[in-house]
Order: sequence, then C-alpha cells, then structure tokens
Amino acid sequence: MVGKATISVLILALLLLTTSIFIATVDLRSYLYPILLPRPGGRFPCSTGGGPLMVYMYDLPRRFHVGMLRRRSPADESPVTAENLPPWPSNSGLKKQHSVEYWMMASLLYDGGGGNETREAVRVWDPEMADAFFVPFFSSLSFNTHGHNMTDPDTEFDRQLQIDILKILRESKYWQRSGGRDHVIPMHHPNAFRFFREQEGIVRAKLAKLLAGYDDVIYEQSFASGANIKVVCTILIDLSTQGMRSSKFCLHPAGDTPSSCRLFDAIVSHCVPVIVSDQIELPYEDEIDYTQFSIFFSDKEALEPGYMIEQLRQIPKERWVEMWRHLKYISHHYEFQYPPKKGDAIDMLWRQVKHKLPRANLDVHRSRRLKVPDWWDHRR
Repeated sequence: MVGKATISVLILALLLLTTSIFIATVDLRSYLYPILLPRPGGRFPCSTGGGPLMVYMYDLPRRFHVGMLRRRSPADESPVTAENLPPWPSNSGLKKQHSVEYWMMASLLYDGGGGNETREAVRVWDPEMADAFFVPFFSSLSFNTHGHNMTDPDTEFDRQLQIDILKILRESKYWQRSGGRDHVIPMHHPNAFRFFREQEGIVRAKLAKLLAGYDDVIYEQSFASGANIKVVCTILIDLSTQGMRSSKFCLHPAGDTPSSCRLFDAIVSHCVPVIVSDQIELPYEDEIDYTQFSIFFSDKEALEPGYMIEQLRQIPKERWVEMWRHLKYISHHYEFQYPPKKGDAIDMLWRQVKHKLPRANLDVHRSRRLKVPDWWDHRR
C-alpha cells in the first residue's frame, strides 16, 4: 500500500513539472546551459585572480629580438626555445642595463621545474586562452644597437623595425580586439620605440620611471667612531658597485633619464638609498613600502647647504640596521636570473602586468558600448 502511494506521488510530481515547463513557469535553461554551452574565448572572466597569468607570446623573426645580441651572428630564423636561447652577452656594458625585454622573453620560454603554481606568468600556445599578449621586440636593445646616436644612419634600422612590428600587430585580430591594451612591449630605455610609442595604447612593462643622477655619489657613515660622513665619488661602474657595497648610504639625485639602474644597484648591494626627488615612480610600490629601507629628500631640502648631511648624521644606528636588514629581505625582487625564480625581478614585473589588466579590460569593454568613444575620458 505504501509503495503504491509513493509511486502515485512521484507520478503527480512528474506531471506538475512537465506542465510547469510547458507553460514556461520553470526554465531549465538556467540550470542546463552552463553545462551544455562552451565557454566563449576559452577563459572565464576575471580568470587572472588565482592562478598564474596566462601569456601568449608572438612568434617573431629573430631580427626583432635575439638577432640583435650579436651584430655579426649568422642568419638563423629557427624558432627560439629554452634550449637554443642565446645567453645575454656578459660584456654588454650599457646594453645590460636595458635587458629587461630579454629576461621577460626567457621567463616565458622556460618550461621546467617548480610547476606553474609557483610562477606569476606562464606561456600558453592558444591565444584564445591568454590573459595577456607578450610582444618579444627588444625595443631598448634596438635603440642601443641601431639608433644610439639619434642621427646616425643606423637609426633607420631601428625605425624600420618599429614599422614592421606595428604592421604585424595591426594585422592581428587579438591586437584589433583590444586596441593593444592587453599587449606588453617592454620599453625600458627612454628612447625605446620612440618613433611610434605615443601612437599606440600599449601596456608598457617597465621596472620604474626613475630620475637618474649624473654622478655616482656614495655616502658612508661610521657609527662606531662618530666620524664625519665620507663622500666617495666614482665614475667607473665597477668602482661604483664596490663603493655601494662598502657604504651605509647611497645618494640618488634627480637627473636627466628615467632608466638609471643605480637605485637597483644600491638595493641589491644592501646600501640604504637616499633618494632626492619630488616626483619619482618606484617599482612594485603597491606591494613594497620604500620608507622601510630608504631615505627621501625633496629637491628644496637637497638644495639647502648641509641639510641632508646633518639629517643623515642624526639617524640612529639601530634605525640604519633595521633598514639594512629590510634591504636584505627584499633585494631578490630586483635581480634578473635564468632560470627564473619565484619573487625575482621578472616574476614581480609580471605581477605588475597582472595588476594592470583589470583596468585594461575595463577600457576595452567600455569602449565597445560607448556611443561617444571619448566621453568617459572627458568627464574625468
């Protein structure tokens, strides 16, 4: 008897459900469509939150990147892999200062050890799966190699490379889709990509927009003896690095170029930076508090005779030791290396790119629905 009653209830429930679907009071699409329909573009919206940044790297001829490392290298257009990636020249001098593009490319080529969960960015071969697009054009090296005198005939080679790379990008449906907002072209040198950089909406990957000093001026303070601060002026890079490692404070006055590596040399040398600038953009400042290991002076304070020296003399030894220890703790964030490691300079740089993407996506989505394209910018 109980069995018959149960069957009757089930039949009644089935009839009610069928009737509800027929008269459209129950819509099963809201339950079934997320399962039955494929995900557009292969990625969930806002998918960069938890895992590594998924980066698609354009496959460009070597003349745009590693072909510039050696001017007399034999013609070779084979694909660049982790196995055949040429090392960065050890005697490259100034060019080594502007090698960020090389290390970013190398980090995407590397495919061994540690697993994706320990990396901020990994390469994907399907552009539909990408969060961002990396363009391996060594723009800074191109300027140093082809256009460093600004007026020499080689400058035309630098300009032609820029023309060619923009032609490739403008023909890409992924560049067209976002207007280049989710594309990354490293531009560390202030004159990199100088012919066309203001014409394109590019996510510019850079370590910092810094004001550099004309001289390497290093201050050393002896806490034990209370001696006067010793000023060591160095010109050669090797002498400068050695002076930083033996000094307590390293002075960084504002200068004429935004690409000096002097601040980073001081940090990895564990020399407390003394930064003189009213306007300076520092790398990773959304994550790192520079006041914990740096001293800041305004331009006006620096021009007051004896003011900075007196302020540095008054810093207690305990405070300096605290800053020095903090430098040792964070210095690995400013070092390039291959194979890449968690938290190194390039890993941190990819994190900065990841932080920029939500705003880039916002601009893309907003531009698609606005009837007056520049309305939003005008209202701010």
